[in-house]
Amino acid sequence: MLWSVSMRRWWPGKPQGLSSIATSPWAAAPSRLCHGPPPPCSALHPPRYYGCGLVIPECLSSCWILDLGSGSGRDCYLLSQLVGEQGHVTGIDMTEGQVRHRSGAPPHPPSNPPTLFPSSCQVEVAKKHIAYHMDKFGYRKPNVEFVHGYMEKLGDAGLADESYDIVISNCVINLAPDKSAVLREAFRVLKPGGEMYFSDIYASQRLSETVRRHRVLWGECLAGALYWRDLYSIAEEVGFSPPCLVTASPITIGNKELEGIVGDCRFVSATFRLFKVPGGTQAGPGQVIYKGRIMGHERELVFDANFTFKEGEVVDVDAEMAAILQSSRFAEEFLIRAGGANAAALQGCCRKGVKEKIRDPFQLLERLTAPGPACCPGGTCGPPGCC
Repeated sequence: MLWSVSMRRWWPGKPQGLSSIATSPWAAAPSRLCHGPPPPCSALHPPRYYGCGLVIPECLSSCWILDLGSGSGRDCYLLSQLVGEQGHVTGIDMTEGQVRHRSGAPPHPPSNPPTLFPSSCQVEVAKKHIAYHMDKFGYRKPNVEFVHGYMEKLGDAGLADESYDIVISNCVINLAPDKSAVLREAFRVLKPGGEMYFSDIYASQRLSETVRRHRVLWGECLAGALYWRDLYSIAEEVGFSPPCLVTASPITIGNKELEGIVGDCRFVSATFRLFKVPGGTQAGPGQVIYKGRIMGHERELVFDANFTFKEGEVVDVDAEMAAILQSSRFAEEFLIRAGGANAAALQGCCRKGVKEKIRDPFQLLERLTAPGPACCPGGTCGPPGCC
């Protein structure tokens, strides 16, 4: 995991001045686990692990993956097994080193970080277990590497343009002062049709400077949280397709003092997927049929909060989703045809027609936690008023 200056002070140990960890960002981890069967963690070396859950997309065979904030390497080794010997995984991490402070300088705000001289501690820990895992997996040569650097400056670490199929990140982008730079670099290193699949903490509104400068909230990954609407703006500016919201989990603050500081702002842990759809991709609304060939997802593929594809079922998709499926690694997993479905065939509550998309993670969280039955998991299918 990528560490901020404040993180070493506040986490994973007990925050100074507070009786316990004041928020629950890590309680949301289970919902960010990949869908399908449990990943094969039993083959992994017992790690020094400071992360929060797993963020693993589907359809990984032979993919080249970049993990932003790879920490002790646990996720990278798991991914190296999932991509197979023909795939490749790179982990990049910046671990806090020495920090230059002028005498008497106040704690740095996230908007004005101090100069960092990174230590290779976490990267070296990760490298120690390469031979162990390659032997466990039966690989003739390593398919995983760890580099030291900054996710805002991947080029400085030698990561070339259009060299990865997937970029993943797990609760580290909130620690970056310049989140636009992180997404720009991810976009640059992704191949056409590539995906950025990541989980992070988001705010219901833009944060005040008081919140953004608060050391405890910064150390607990809240002070750096992005206003969720700004993610959509940044993604568009960078060139990504509109973010696909996958899942959302609540973040609670169990400390009165901190609750008073954040006021009426709410926080949520959410997973999104962004795609680098090639320019000139011609796709309109259409119909798709999932072939059921992705390992661990043979019966259905839960793509995001808006689309679940059951094997052999005809599903209407909008132009946005059609372009993603047509241009990405998922293209071979679907039959795709242009044009809308016969409206008469789509009557009923649980029809698989195009519906209004949920883009707000707080709205999704409300639906997921709402009492009462729903006609579909999460109650997100069908026309307005159906669920």
